Amino acid sequence: MALRAALELEIFTTIGDGVATARNLDGILAIDADRLSRLLYALASIGLLEVRDGLFRNGPEASAFLDASKPTFRGGDHELLRELWGADLLTAESLRENRPVALHDFSETDPEAAAAFSRNIAPEALTFGRNLAREMDLSAVGSVIDIGGGPGTVLVGIRERWPHITATLLELPAVAAAARTILSEYGVGDVSVEEGDIVAAPSSGRHDLAILKAVVQVLPPDQARQSILNAARCLTPGGEVVIAGWGVIDNDRLGPPDGVFSISPS
Repeated sequence: MALRAALELEIFTTIGDGVATARNLDGILAIDADRLSRLLYALASIGLLEVRDGLFRNGPEASAFLDASKPTFRGGDHELLRELWGADLLTAESLRENRPVALHDFSETDPEAAAAFSRNIAPEALTFGRNLAREMDLSAVGSVIDIGGGPGTVLVGIRERWPHITATLLELPAVAAAARTILSEYGVGDVSVEEGDIVAAPSSGRHDLAILKAVVQVLPPDQARQSILNAARCLTPGGEVVIAGWGVIDNDRLGPPDGVFSISPS
């Protein structure tokens, strides 16, 4: 919680490569110095900040990954965590009422809500795309489709390393509309955004690689099966489907832990 609060307040970015006192940050962030100092010392106690004589500087981990001014920034998930943790706290209520109390139904969501959620997951999706681009040899891939890819930033991450690839995002209409705006904010204007529902039908085009990230896991078994079949129908001969994201569990349903605990009824 301390880390999430610090990211929301942009403390690590404000300190940057310098040093600051609680009073200095008070003037910049407009937060009472006495209250702020409690958070700063909490962050120092776990090594994210270093403190000497009341002067705070970013620790090595915070400097590398939590300063938004640096290309290695990994702290962009804090707004998404606020939403997900809020939903997780309603798990008992969902069980009692036998319905998802904090349901995300992107087929019926309004454009504003779709844009807000997509913008929250954009940094993590970008990181996933970068990691996928490092782990897979995509030199022979000419076209990739990200199915149910939200903001489309997985494709941005992939094409940083493999700029020759033609990229398509397949999404439900409300999410697709938001993705066009978010992609433009990332300076990307050549990702094709196709409106569609992978459960109902494949893409209108054919691609060498299809990505299903955090799609199969949120669908009922029959729809999950249909989404995989339709993803395969999006492929050129010899193409591949990548299935990724929390929620894929072993057959005994006891592991891996991230998968088991991400299957929340809320």
